[in-house]
Amino acid sequence: MANKKILLVDDEPELIEMIKMRLEANDYEVITASDGLEALDKARNENPGLILLDLMLPKMDGYRVCRTLKFDQKYRHIFIIIFTARAQESDEKLSKEVGADAYITKPFEPQKLLGKIRELLGE
Repeated sequence: MANKKILLVDDEPELIEMIKMRLEANDYEVITASDGLEALDKARNENPGLILLDLMLPKMDGYRVCRTLKFDQKYRHIFIIIFTARAQESDEKLSKEVGADAYITKPFEPQKLLGKIRELLGE
């Protein structure tokens, strides 16, 4: 069975609440973080199956969080979806270079996001 725990990382409280409600309605357990350092800490302690990670975060940006986890043997199995308003091709390319499994831009279609989560978690 897939690990249905998702770490949602964003610095916009309203967006976190909206996405959290949608994910919980689809039977996911959701934990949240509002900055990069908190995200790293929770990823290491909570062992989520997947992380929805914004790029523009206080304390440590999403690129560094992703790279730190993906280049660590202990955490590289965690799927990471970069979830950002940055839509430049260079941002998507850099996300892949630091190990992201997927890239979704905001504003987003909820069904597309859920579909990608299910695909990565093998549901």
